[in-house]
Amino acid sequence: MPDFCLIDLASDGTLVGVVSKYDRIGVDTEFMRERTYFAELCLLQVATPDEIFCADPLNRSPGNDKPFDEFWKAIIAPEWVVHSARQDIEVIYQTSGLMPKRIFDTQIAAAFLGFQPQVGYAGLVRELFGVELDKSHTRADWSKRPLADAVLQYAAEDVQYLLPAYEKLHDRLEEAGRLDWASQDSNDLLDTSLYETDPANSIDRLKGARNLRGRARAAAIRLATWRETEALRTNRPRQWIMRDAVLIEIAVACPQALKDLADIDGLMESTIRRAGSDLLRLVAEATHDSSGYEPPSRPDEQQKKLLKEMQRRVTASAVKNELGAELLAPRKELSAALLGNRDSRVFKGWRRDLIGNQLLELLENV
Repeated sequence: MPDFCLIDLASDGTLVGVVSKYDRIGVDTEFMRERTYFAELCLLQVATPDEIFCADPLNRSPGNDKPFDEFWKAIIAPEWVVHSARQDIEVIYQTSGLMPKRIFDTQIAAAFLGFQPQVGYAGLVRELFGVELDKSHTRADWSKRPLADAVLQYAAEDVQYLLPAYEKLHDRLEEAGRLDWASQDSNDLLDTSLYETDPANSIDRLKGARNLRGRARAAAIRLATWRETEALRTNRPRQWIMRDAVLIEIAVACPQALKDLADIDGLMESTIRRAGSDLLRLVAEATHDSSGYEPPSRPDEQQKKLLKEMQRRVTASAVKNELGAELLAPRKELSAALLGNRDSRVFKGWRRDLIGNQLLELLENV
């Protein structure tokens, strides 16, 4: 079990001075999001070459913001070594409005070296160091205080091997000529647009909406935007505001009165009382708005043939370069490219040189 120091961020500024000494630190987070829209940061683990810290942000007192401001500015300065960084970066960005300048994602790095795709932290530690980590506290309630020592030990282990893993992976990547690849993919996660929510685009996250047409589609767009706005305003999960199936049924049924809403299966009475008039107004606004949307058409035979050839070339390149085909170009991105999307990663950076140019030539010659 690793030794660690528990820091109360509301009263202890130790970490500000500590992290300023290093160009690189290991970072992990523990958070809760079951009952909220935004993840609640409950613990931040930091590893330096010499020490491990578990930093507690939950004892924040009103008006005691200065230690947090200084801490966030200090913590984002060094390069972060993180495993499967996206959720960690999201919760840090939503909490502080900041994100690190540079990161090295050990999961991404491992993928370029032939490790199992999306290898977990425990699996990577086992492969690199022959150490079995205890994962019995994966579902701990991180908002509970005080945190048990066994839970804190578990959290400390989550950063204990990050810097040693960086050393091993960095050297292997450099030897294989793939360090730039791993750096590009890691730092792609620092695009703030990945973590910002626009309610106007919420229809894209509504299960079943892609098959709606005309007035029903227009109503679903308005209802989904309303739900997302409510979820953001109240910091509650969007499914707690209204389940997808209920939203779709309202859009399709086109209720005109509160009594019609009461006939919608699964629509809570409290929601009707609180927001029934708003829901009816949104549906009414969509009555004469067909939105011009048509569900995506199924690919024709020529497109199927082209997609198969694109996949064949991706697979051949992946085998030649000892990479996973999904890492090189997921089928979803190939399908989007077939429909005209040229903004996917396969047409950028190292992927463009490896396979993207071939795919572009293939698409342009059709």
